[in-house]
Amino acid sequence: MQRVCLALPTNRPCAAAVADIAEEAAYAAAHFDVEVHLLVLDTADSAGHAENAGAVGALAPAAGVVVHHLDTGQQRDFLRRVIHRAGATEPDLLLDLMLPDTVSYGACTNRVFLVAAALGCASVHRRDSDSTYQLLDGRKVFPIHHELRSLGRPAGEAAAGVTRSELDPADAAKPVALVGGSFIGELSVDIGGINTLDPAVYHEVVSLWAPPIWSEEEKSALVEASFTGGGTEPFTVDEAVLGAPDIRRVDMCNLGLDHRVYERLPLPPAPDTIGSDYFLLHAVLDSGLPGVVHNRHIVNHYTPERRTGPGFTAYQLRFAKFLLSMLYLHPVYGEMIALGGELLDEQHRLRVEPVLDSVRRSAAWDRAANVHRLDVLDRCYRRLGGTYAEFADHLAPRRQQLLDEAQADAERFALLIEGWGALVAAARAQRVAG
Repeated sequence: MQRVCLALPTNRPCAAAVADIAEEAAYAAAHFDVEVHLLVLDTADSAGHAENAGAVGALAPAAGVVVHHLDTGQQRDFLRRVIHRAGATEPDLLLDLMLPDTVSYGACTNRVFLVAAALGCASVHRRDSDSTYQLLDGRKVFPIHHELRSLGRPAGEAAAGVTRSELDPADAAKPVALVGGSFIGELSVDIGGINTLDPAVYHEVVSLWAPPIWSEEEKSALVEASFTGGGTEPFTVDEAVLGAPDIRRVDMCNLGLDHRVYERLPLPPAPDTIGSDYFLLHAVLDSGLPGVVHNRHIVNHYTPERRTGPGFTAYQLRFAKFLLSMLYLHPVYGEMIALGGELLDEQHRLRVEPVLDSVRRSAAWDRAANVHRLDVLDRCYRRLGGTYAEFADHLAPRRQQLLDEAQADAERFALLIEGWGALVAAARAQRVAG
């Protein structure tokens, strides 16, 4: 029986999300020949952790489901053992990259990957604590239904389990590496308020995400589609498409990845940077690995702290750092597209060396484009006024620091890629508490 990891990384109290994901785990174990390891990686404060522990403790036992609830201390202990066993030359830096003292979407998912390796899981299925499931006829609609039908199977065989196949026959022997859906509800990034205040400013700010060589038409199309997910139409009937995955329709709260993807490459561990957990979606698409995109979209909602004083500032800073990270990621994405199938070895596994080389070289890129991004953000946020102008005041004295941090994040991503294989191997030899 195959083991799979259904994961909920969180830094907040989320009792409702714990109860929901436990239902999905029970559904998976009841309908598929799998043992589900339900993993709650919890870095909430003591009060939040206590609430989550109460929710975990209240779960009814379910056949085929094993629950793990790891607090910050348990995660740190696990990582220290893994890093030591891997023989890392910079153990303290690696520990900081894997478990920083601030928000890192890439780092929390990298921890899921290593714990999944320690548990002997064949796949990771990630959800978020600020989302819920849709309902159809009063029953929750679980994405894991599509994930377990296809993930890891030769794509030619998986074609029987989808509603439409666009698979290139030449890819039939490759494993399905990714199965994902999106979300309905609010924008995935909490910047809708900018669009409400001034659509022109929204267009200019979101355009900073695009590669600078794109035309205005391409940038406009990106702005129109950005952060909207699966729209607003509720689920009524299954649709699942096999082929080259449309990663614009996949969100990290609704994703399953085969272990042959995440055990080869980690995610950028950039702290306080939204979007740092999407790198592997590009690697799957650009390498020609098949995927399935479905419409069992999750319902996205915002937690209140994103729109309060300190929470607003912190979230807008993460968005700004996301835009700065593009200076270093766009060249890597471009080179992965150019390499195409050469990113895979004879066993259809991602080749680490060309990606590592590309990430290393990208870290030396000229910062002029990021200086421009900060200039545009300053001007646009001041035009919006109010709390946005206050954020511009917060950002202004930190410009040099942010430029330095964006480059350091790229350099440290290269360091993590270089040591990732040894960390995964070491994790497989560890036991997991909790």
